[in-house]
Amino acid sequence: MVGTGYARPLLIGLIALAASAQQVQLYVTSQAGDRISPKPPVHFTDTVPGSVAFRIDDRVNDQEIIGFGASFLEAGLICLNSLDSAHQEEVLQALFDPEKGAGFTAMKTVIGATDFQSAGPYYTYADRPGDLGMNLFTIQRDLGPTGLIPYIQRARRYGKFVLQAPMDYPPDWMLFDVNKNQDVDPKYFDALALYYLRYLQEYERQGIFIDFLSLFNEPGIYTTIPANKIRDLLRDHVGPLLAKAGVKTKIQPSEFNTRERASTAYPVILDDPGARKYAGAMAYHGYEFKDFDKLKQLHQRYPDLKLWMTEVDHSYGTDTPRSVVLPKKAYEDGDFWGNQIMNDLESGTSAWVYWNMILDQNGGPWLVSPVHRDTDGNQQHPVVIIDRRTKEVTYTGLYYYLAHFSRFVRPGAVRVATSGPAGRVRSMAFKTRNGDMVAEVLNSGKQATTVSLNWHEKAVKLDLPALSITTGIWR
Repeated sequence: MVGTGYARPLLIGLIALAASAQQVQLYVTSQAGDRISPKPPVHFTDTVPGSVAFRIDDRVNDQEIIGFGASFLEAGLICLNSLDSAHQEEVLQALFDPEKGAGFTAMKTVIGATDFQSAGPYYTYADRPGDLGMNLFTIQRDLGPTGLIPYIQRARRYGKFVLQAPMDYPPDWMLFDVNKNQDVDPKYFDALALYYLRYLQEYERQGIFIDFLSLFNEPGIYTTIPANKIRDLLRDHVGPLLAKAGVKTKIQPSEFNTRERASTAYPVILDDPGARKYAGAMAYHGYEFKDFDKLKQLHQRYPDLKLWMTEVDHSYGTDTPRSVVLPKKAYEDGDFWGNQIMNDLESGTSAWVYWNMILDQNGGPWLVSPVHRDTDGNQQHPVVIIDRRTKEVTYTGLYYYLAHFSRFVRPGAVRVATSGPAGRVRSMAFKTRNGDMVAEVLNSGKQATTVSLNWHEKAVKLDLPALSITTGIWR
């Protein structure tokens, strides 16, 4: 017992000594011109007095991180293919290489047509009415030169990522009436379940495993199916069929268009034990940029189901007036997205996935199918802009801020407790699988400032440029 009494102060002293010896690697993106630029390392010392302080407590853990990324869509590959082959590969490397690029690790693909499946007319994989057995099911379009399958395969040459796939609409003939009532007729629930299964199987035959299947994209906006019917479809049809087939893909019951909608719809589905056993995660969209408290409540109510933010963007249909030109090239836009990423992560989100990864100088091209709510004039903002006329490639402010998370906060990292003053400077920290610590520090102010990160009774001083994000890494 005497030995134990002496050992504890010694252990504390050794921890403090180790903390003070820690070298912190720094990477900075700033309005002044830094772009994920390495900076001279700094070291932990005794607590720095008189500076804004954030306290990191890696004994208190929250959610595990799945990853960060964007979406594979035909529009993006059309734009990418407008470049010569060498520049195409440079863009893919910048997006997926974990050493030389953003290292995206969580990606979205889609099941059939959406507003940016732009290589042809609206389509599903089973357009022949009454094909209950999916005898004419085909993914042929996805195999084409601007199809999703070659797009995904090319990206995987540079990095590893999980894939999530939602569906806007099932084949039109499964709806009560595509023109007047776009809800799914329950008599087609078995056929729809088979449709999902065939999609997963056909993609796997091409060497592409879909990690998460999302039954509906923005239900109520596209397919007008209510939450109670999604519950029944999952519990009695899709879940049992995929289980019987031995499919290892996890199911996201749907992805709802706002945090508020997710907070009311998920309990309808997940509080049914029969449906809950087939649910593998909860997906939602980041539009409206509010109701983070309701998201946090979902995280606390279903802690075993990870939250995915699977779609958000700038568009004229969401947050951008027509007086603003899209896409945006201004660096300052990155700060907006840096704050949105932090808002979602602080609410418990494990994966953060933007919508369009690549678009052209006009924020397109887009698909037009008004009956499916895919209208003309649908300019949107991407992560990367490719001018198809001049061949200029623009990595947006969003790209750099998102890359600070995707490149340095890798899958399996755990968000740890971080406390500090609220204001124009924010910080959050993560513990990686190999024991590293990663801190992300956002300065949304127009002036440079100094902060300290306090960890294990020591502190490190960081000089933050105006309008910047700084990543600090220590072992």
